Amino acid sequence: MRGRFVDLVGRQLELFEAEYAGLLQDCQVALDAYNAASRDEAEERYGDYLDLVDAARDALLEYRDAYARTLGDEAAEEYEGVFNGLVRKRLPRFGLELD
Repeated sequence: MRGRFVDLVGRQLELFEAEYAGLLQDCQVALDAYNAASRDEAEERYGDYLDLVDAARDALLEYRDAYARTLGDEAAEEYEGVFNGLVRKRLPRFGLELD
C-alpha cells in the first residue's frame, strides 16, 4: 500500500496492538472456544466472539476517527482509506465493517 499516511497508520496499528493486546488475545481465545464448542454451545460461543470483535473494532474506529478529525476533509478521506485498507490487511477480522 502506498500513500502519505501509510507509515503513520502502521505506527498507529502497532500502538493499537500493544495497547489492546489483551483484547486481541481474548478474541483469539473466544474464536478457539467457538471452534472447539459442541453444537449446543457453538451459537453462544460465536456470540461471545462477535462481542469481542465489536469491541476491538470500536477501539480501532476511535483511533481512526480521532486522528481524522484533525485533518481537512480531503486528507481525512485519504487517511481513512489508508487506515481501513491496512486494518483489513493486518487485522482482517476487525476490518470488514470499518467504512
